[in-house]
Amino acid sequence: MKKLKKILSASMSALLIILSITGCGVSGKADKLVLAVRSGTYAEVIKQCIPGFEAEYGIRCEVVEFSEEDLHHEILRDSLNIRSTYDIIMADSSWTAELFAEDALADLSSLGYIFDSDVIPATTDICVQGGKTYLVPYYGNVTVMLYNRTVAESLGYGEDNLATLDDIYEFCQAASASGNGGFVARGDTPNNMVVDFLPVLRAFGGWVVNREYKPTVDTPQFKAALEYYLELLDTGTMMPKEELISSIENGSQAVAVGWPGWYSNSFENSDYCAFPGMVSEDGENFNSNIYGIWTLGIPSNCRYKESALDLLRYLTDPDVQKSTVDAGGVPCRYSCLTDPELLAANPHLEVICAALENGIYRPSTSKWPEFYTILGQRMTQIICGELTIDNGLMLAQEELEALMK
Repeated sequence: MKKLKKILSASMSALLIILSITGCGVSGKADKLVLAVRSGTYAEVIKQCIPGFEAEYGIRCEVVEFSEEDLHHEILRDSLNIRSTYDIIMADSSWTAELFAEDALADLSSLGYIFDSDVIPATTDICVQGGKTYLVPYYGNVTVMLYNRTVAESLGYGEDNLATLDDIYEFCQAASASGNGGFVARGDTPNNMVVDFLPVLRAFGGWVVNREYKPTVDTPQFKAALEYYLELLDTGTMMPKEELISSIENGSQAVAVGWPGWYSNSFENSDYCAFPGMVSEDGENFNSNIYGIWTLGIPSNCRYKESALDLLRYLTDPDVQKSTVDAGGVPCRYSCLTDPELLAANPHLEVICAALENGIYRPSTSKWPEFYTILGQRMTQIICGELTIDNGLMLAQEELEALMK
C-alpha cells in the first residue's frame, strides 16, 4: 500500500504542476470543509460547535458520521486518493500506527500547531512521532466503572467501598443474590471482549505485550486476571453496548466497565467512578485506566490544510471545548475538567481528569486489529467452556507470537 501511495503522490505532484501552469491552482482557503467523525456523542459535540466556526470564518462545514469500524476503513481508504475527501478526520488512538505507516496524516507542527500547557500531557503521547505532532487529543474517553447507584446503595455499597476488585466481586455477588444481575460485560466482538478485560488485567499487574512488543498472554498475571473475570461473569451476563447501558440504568445488572461517552446527564440510577487498580486492600495499586481517546487530525492529502487548521484550532479551543461538556463532551484540558462551574454540574469530571493524567494507551501497532481478534476469539472460547484457561492462553500466545514476528 505504501508503494501505491508513493505512485499516487508522484501523480499528484505532476497534477499540481499542470494546474499551476494552466492557472487552475488550488487556493489555500476553503469555502467548505468536510469532517469524517465517529457517530454518537463524539459527533454531536462537534456538530454543536460548527455554527460558531461557520459564523466566525465564513466557511461551511459538513459532518459525515461513521460507525467505529467504518470510520477506520474509510480513513485508510481515503488516504490513497490524490485528494482527500475530508479536511478533518477523527481517529481512535489504536489506529495511529497504521495511519503513521501509511503517511495518512499531515504534520501539524510544520503547519504551526503546538500543544499548550493546558492539555493533559499523557494524552498527547500517541499524537507525536519523531518529535512531530500529527494528531490532537479531542475526546478523553478512558475506562471507568459504571454501576447502578440505587442497587449499590440498597446493598450498602458506594464509591468509598468499591475500591478494589475484591469489593466489586462482593458487590456483584450481593446484587446477583438479591435478584439483580451482577457484572455485565461487552463481549459482542473480539475487540470489545479484549478492551473490556484490559482494566482487570492491569489491576493484576499484567499487560498484553512487553516493552519489545512481544506477547505476554500466557503469564501468571494474565491467567489470574482471567480467572477473576470468569468469576465476575458468573454473577451476570454479556451484552452489546446499548443493552449494557440500559441494563445498568434499569438495575437488571449492577456493574460494567464503561466509558464517559456512554453516560448521560438524564440517567437517574446510573453513576460511575474510577476503576480500581488493585485486587485487594493489601495489594499493589496499578494504573488500570485504559485510554480510548478520540483524536483529530488533518489528512496528508488534504486540499485546504490552512482552513482545516483553523477549524482544528477552533474545535480544540479551551472555551469552545468547555461549551461541549453539558452535551457530553470530555475535553483533555485541565481548564475544562477543573472548572468550578462545570464541576458543580458535572462532578464526574474530577474522576475523568485523574484517570486521564494516569492512563495507558492500547499497544500502538498496525497489527493491533489482528492481535485483538486472535486474543478475543480465544478468550471467547475459554468463556464458553470450549477451551480451558491454560490451553486457550497457550494457543493465543503461540498465535500472537507468530503474528508479532
